[in-house]
Parts: sequence; C-alpha cells; structure tokens
Amino acid sequence: MTLPLSRRRAAAASVAAALAFLLSACGLSDPAAGNRVRIGVNGADPEWDVLAKEAEKQGIEVKIVNFDDYQLPNRALADGDIELNAFQHLAFLSQFNAHNGTDIVPVTSTSVAPMGLYSLKHKKVDEIPDGSRVAIPNDPSNQGRALLVLQQAKLIRLKDKAGIYGTPEDITDNPRHLKITPVDAQQTPRSLKDTAASVINAGVAEQAGYKVAQAVFHDDPESAVARPYVNVIAARAKDKDNETIRKVVDLYRSPKVQAAVKESAHGARYVLDIPAAELTKELDRLAARDRG
Repeated sequence: MTLPLSRRRAAAASVAAALAFLLSACGLSDPAAGNRVRIGVNGADPEWDVLAKEAEKQGIEVKIVNFDDYQLPNRALADGDIELNAFQHLAFLSQFNAHNGTDIVPVTSTSVAPMGLYSLKHKKVDEIPDGSRVAIPNDPSNQGRALLVLQQAKLIRLKDKAGIYGTPEDITDNPRHLKITPVDAQQTPRSLKDTAASVINAGVAEQAGYKVAQAVFHDDPESAVARPYVNVIAARAKDKDNETIRKVVDLYRSPKVQAAVKESAHGARYVLDIPAAELTKELDRLAARDRG
C-alpha cells in the first residue's frame, strides 16, 4: 500500500522524532563523545561489524545506526546525531545538500552498483528488435542513469545537455524506434515479461533474483559516466579532518574490512578506492549543476 504524500511526510517526521528520542535515551545524542563514532547506514552489511571490531582494538567505539528512510541518515548527520553515514551516492548527496542547505562531504568511496539492461527474450543488445518496448525507471535519478545506459549500449542518443537527469524527451536519435516506457523502479523486473528489455538498478535487480552477470549490458562502474553514482562515506564538512573520524575511515580501507566489503558485495557492487579530493571535485561539479 502506498501512503499519500502528506501521510508519508508525517510518518517520516514521526520516525525522525522517535529516532531522536531513542538516541537521546541511549546516550547517543552528544556529538562530542570522544572516541565514539556513530555511522548511519541503510541495511547493516557484515563489514560494519568487522569495522567496529577493528576500531575497538584502537580504543574507538563504533556504533552502527540503521535507517529505513533514505532521507534520515543525512538529517541525522547534519543534526549531529551521528558522525558519519554510508548509504548514498554523490548525485543523491549533491541534491540533498542543495535542497537542505547542508554541508555534507565525502570522506572516502565505498562501491558503485552497475545499472544493467536485462532481457528474458534476448541475450545480446543487437538482438533487441526494431519497434520493441524497453522499460526504464521513472524517478529522476534512476531514469536519467537508465537513459545513459541505453546511450552507452548504442541504442539511443541524448542531447548533450541532458546530463544525469535526462528524460525520454532528451532523446535525439532512436534508430531502432524503441518505445521507451518509464515505470516505477520496483516494477522494472516485472516488466520483463511484457518488454524486449528493461533497465534495472542493481539493488532492485538483486531483490528480484537477477545478478549483474545476467544483464545483456551494464554501465562501466569505473567510467566517468558512473562517477556520480559512486557510493561514499560522508561527514559534516567541519568534521572531515577530525582525528577519530580519520582513523575510522582509514580502518574502513584496511585489508580486513575491505575483504568483508568484497565478500558482502557478491559481485553486485564494484568496490572502489577513489581519493577524497576526486570525490569532492565530482561533488562540486554536481553541486554547480544543481544550483544552475
């Protein structure tokens, strides 16, 4: 069941209020807690337990706070209820900062999840027939990226100014006369029965039982096109050079934690180590676009 927007906002506000009460009740609301670092995540993957154990050896208490709503980890970080979060890519972070006046910055990369073109009827891009229907997600971020996937697969061409939030109206060349059909992102796997192909993001594909290796095409996780979708660990700008936070970030990049990251990725995510300066440069580029 989908709640009306007003009820969803009220529900999110209630969750935020409950979280604030919980953090306060547990003594977790004081941002100046010495050697304690709270990390907000969406889905507690096993590597966070490994990180906590490694941090404990250095006298640092790492607490993992799991959020169900994508808007809450950044709000909690901006409010000082947590010191780091790890759940978002740069494009999401840029939009959040622009819309909320926050100054949250990346301190290290984690991984990038490829977006793929899947099909139950065809094994190669070249087999997709003229005039067939191709489903893509309809939300702005995923839709724009899906169109870029189709462009990289040489199925369409987009206006140069389309950027990462392109729409079907930005298609300038469609040599196979494909019927590009936006649908809810969660419905893209189901649409495979009624379409020649569907562009599905990695998380939704994994939930539906599809592996990245099954895609007839997916974007290159190490390409410049995929850079806005690199997931990061983020901090408030004023805290990014904090000694304890830097130690935790260094521990995340340690061999033992990285081994756990790669194991939990199951091939669905590509683990990347991109310098913070490069991440900041990309965030600045995205922020300039969001402001303009």
